[in-house]
This record gives sequence, C-alpha cells and structure tokens, in this order.
Amino acid sequence: MLSSIWALPHTPAPPSFQLDWDSILADFPWLRTLADVPQDPIYHAEGDVLTHTRLVATSLVDMPGWRTLSEQERATVFAAALLHDIAKPPCTQVAADGRVSSPGHARLGARIVHELLFAGAAMPPPPLGIRAAIAGLVRHHGLPLWFWDKEDPARVVSAASFASRLDHVALLAESDVRGRICMDAAELLERIALFGSFCEELACWDHPRAFASDHSRLHYFRSPGSDPSYAAFDDTVCTVTLMAGLPGAGKDTWIHEHMANLPVVSLDEVRRELRISPTGNQGRVVATARARARDYLRHRQSFVWNATNLTRALRSQLIDFFTGYHARVRIVYVEAPFATVLLRNRHRQYPVPQTVIERFVTKLELPDPTEAHEVTWVEHREGAE
Repeated sequence: MLSSIWALPHTPAPPSFQLDWDSILADFPWLRTLADVPQDPIYHAEGDVLTHTRLVATSLVDMPGWRTLSEQERATVFAAALLHDIAKPPCTQVAADGRVSSPGHARLGARIVHELLFAGAAMPPPPLGIRAAIAGLVRHHGLPLWFWDKEDPARVVSAASFASRLDHVALLAESDVRGRICMDAAELLERIALFGSFCEELACWDHPRAFASDHSRLHYFRSPGSDPSYAAFDDTVCTVTLMAGLPGAGKDTWIHEHMANLPVVSLDEVRRELRISPTGNQGRVVATARARARDYLRHRQSFVWNATNLTRALRSQLIDFFTGYHARVRIVYVEAPFATVLLRNRHRQYPVPQTVIERFVTKLELPDPTEAHEVTWVEHREGAE
C-alpha cells in the first residue's frame, strides 16, 4: 500500500531528524538561486538568503514543536521553511546606504510555490490541499512579527487563518528568527508569543475563525470596520457560480455535470462570437459578458460565470459586481495535473497557446472562504478524469 504522506525528498524524519543539507541543495536547483542574494546587514548578519534558509531549516528541525507534529504536518512546514524566501531574488533591493529590503517577497513567494510544486517537473507534485498549505505558510510567514502594525490586526489575522494554520505559521516564524543573526531576536520572539495569544483570543489558532454564517463571514471581510460577531441578514436572491481554473482543467465538464440546468456566461464563447483571440484586447469581451450577466442579475436568475479567474483581484471585481445585485457567490476552482492540462488543451477545438497557460500558472492565487459565500476546490489527480 502506497503512503498517503507527501514530503519533499530528504525531509528529516525520526528518530534522528537528521538534516542532509548537501543532498537537499543538490536535488533542488531552485534553492541555489538564493545563493549570493544579499540581506540586510543589521537584521540578517548571518549572510545571504541561502545561508539564512539553511539556518532556518536547521532551527526548525531542532524545535520540539515541529518534531511533535504529525508526519504530514512536519513535511508541510519543512517544505515551507525551504521555500519561505524563494522570491527574495527578484524582490531584493539594495539602497545607497547598503540597507537591504525585499518588499512583496511573501506574496510573490506564494505564487512561486504554485509554479514550482504544480508545474515544476523536478519534484513530485503534492495534492492541492498540501500545496495550498505550503503557499499559505510562505505568504504569511512574516505575519507574527508585524501583525500588530497592521491597520486592523484582527481582520488580517482572521483572514490569514483561512489560508494557513496559524500555529504552523508561528512555528515557521520562530524558526525564521532563530535562523538569523540580529540584535532584536528576543523582541521578535516576544512578538511571536503575543501573536499566539492574539490568535487564541480570536479563536483561530489552529483552525479558521468562525462566523455566524457564510453571509456574515463575507460581510465582515468585504466591509471594513464591521463587527466580526455581527449576524448579517442574508438578502441574497440568486446564486452566481464563479468558475476558476486553468484552460483544460475541466471547468466545462464540471459545469455540464453539475450545472447543466443553468445559463452560462462563458468568456471563451464570447471571444469566439466576437472573433477576438485570447491574446487580443479583452475589453469588448468582458463588456459583453458583463451585460449578459447583468440581465440575469436583474431578473434574479442564477447562472454560471465561466472563465479562468486565477487572481484574487479579478475575482474581487466580479464579486463586487454580483453582490451589488444581492447575489450569493460560490467559487468553484477546478484543477487537473499540469501535464493533463497541457494535453487536454492541445486536443481542444480552440486551444490556448501554451505560453499563455504557463503565464497563467505564475499568476495563480487559490480562492479561499474570505472571498465568497462558498468556495469549492475540485481536484482531479493522475489517473482520474
């Protein structure tokens, strides 16, 4: 019987939990891109990003809190430790006075995780849920150090609880601090402890924050200044199913199997009607699709919006549009193995250029329950349609 545990090769295991750094470095070429990338001399006196990553991994493996996790949890957090600064090379900036910063590296890093672990051919791809957990840890690994500086810490922390387990985020943050040489390490560790207390107070330490209803949750995250305990009145009058996923992932098939009785606004179909290519100007395509959707919304008619919708910003614009007509929004993200996506695309009647699909992968942001009333992930693994 095959193990259901996914782990990167050379993930330290009991009883010794030995870290074989040379083998890790030899097998993961993406790690070597971190060599010679400078870090701030005050906050990271240990050296370049690769040196820091090795120290973070070493610190994590030595932590009792990590060793007592389940096998899959250890593998997930360890992978995130290796990947937490993967976006520093393109994000690093060196000022004239020698100070170094890497703005945006956590957000970009989460996208790179999807690119490496989904489309990268050099390692076994993890299941979608594990990949999402790794990406969430990379996205929020700095949150315990800076959450109190946010304009609304409770909202930011609550939202993060839907993308990653915050007790695991705290473990990664602690290893990040212990894997650096800096004068304020003690203060940073105190911030992590405060983060843990704050998460306990919000009741989202090891699970997502609870709300009175899915409508109340969406109201909170889309209404700055709102009360998280408020039980919002559900005034929805229809449901819009917002599809998301790469071309060839299986969105059309899912719609046919589950939503065949509903009208569909498909951007691909609109493009063909207007004779506009996927790489052409999409202004007329979107305007035409929104006009059709508006007609359904005005008549309180449920329907499906079918497009790739891979980024949170794009989905947010559409959800603003739909909820403005009091629609309930369900996001359905469909995924198939990358090789399957490419194969299906080649056999489509109207294939999308492979370079476009590859670019789409670099933009992927998985939908989470802070965005809509309901979020469903549909994953087709190898050997299954």
